Amino acid sequence: MTAHTTAPGVDLPLPEPRRKGSSRAPGEKALVAAPSTWIVWAGVAAFFVFLLGILTSVVVDSFGRPWFDTWLPETATAEWYSGAWDRFGMAEVIGVTLVVAVSVIVLSVLIGVPAAYLLARRTFPLKRTITLLFLLPVLMPPITYGIPLATVMYNIGLGRTLTAVILVNLVPSVPFVIMTMTPFIEQINPTIENAARMSGASMRMVFQRILLPLLVPGILAASVLVLVRTVGMFELTYLVSGPGSDTLVVAIYRAMTASGGGEARQLVSSMAVVYTVTMMVILIIALRYVSPTQLVARVKDSRED
Repeated sequence: MTAHTTAPGVDLPLPEPRRKGSSRAPGEKALVAAPSTWIVWAGVAAFFVFLLGILTSVVVDSFGRPWFDTWLPETATAEWYSGAWDRFGMAEVIGVTLVVAVSVIVLSVLIGVPAAYLLARRTFPLKRTITLLFLLPVLMPPITYGIPLATVMYNIGLGRTLTAVILVNLVPSVPFVIMTMTPFIEQINPTIENAARMSGASMRMVFQRILLPLLVPGILAASVLVLVRTVGMFELTYLVSGPGSDTLVVAIYRAMTASGGGEARQLVSSMAVVYTVTMMVILIIALRYVSPTQLVARVKDSRED
């Protein structure tokens, strides 16, 4: 046993004996969730129940025959999907959506990566102001700058065309790529590039053989996030699109409002299910390659540096 020495006349308090069956240390208080915690969890649970109820009702509606006095339809059919496919030209709409998304991704990467490199490696006057200007299309609601953009497109004769849809979607996508790629470039040690230049490599060779392989994860992450943003973009696309240039989300809205809402509800529900499944697949792929928390952390670290 180890002897404990104390000053004369000083009595140390003896530890309280642990109660039988108790696993807590002496003086340790039981952890009880605060009422606010239960309120937050109840709110989260209510939100997911409400969301799941909406999704379930749309899916059931897309497969069911019309019914009025029962919770579920008496019979189920997939004819609504084939009907929506033929009635609204879903093959053309999905093709237009893919063309717009791929075009916006390619152009955004080609423009955004060099711009991000300049912001990460160069110091020039008004750099903070220019960075703030790039942030504005990402932070502002699209409708605020969408109407002036649409006016310009119609004035130059590009209204209701595929070119206009691609151009207006570039406005928020290019700054998004720049803000995403800048932290990735800043994490690359510039001495690697300097050593390559001292060895006689040109800037193109440095980019192709050194920077590009290191930036592939960042480019892939930015491309997937731009894909999600472009497919789900409604305001900008709706303002400048028309027959032959509508994406899937705009086609759903036009189907809902066509002839004063005279289309069968099940047709619209089947289109909504196709759109939801498409977005879920894209989001699953996006989360496979990039974590939103890691992306926010990289942006925060770059700003602090």
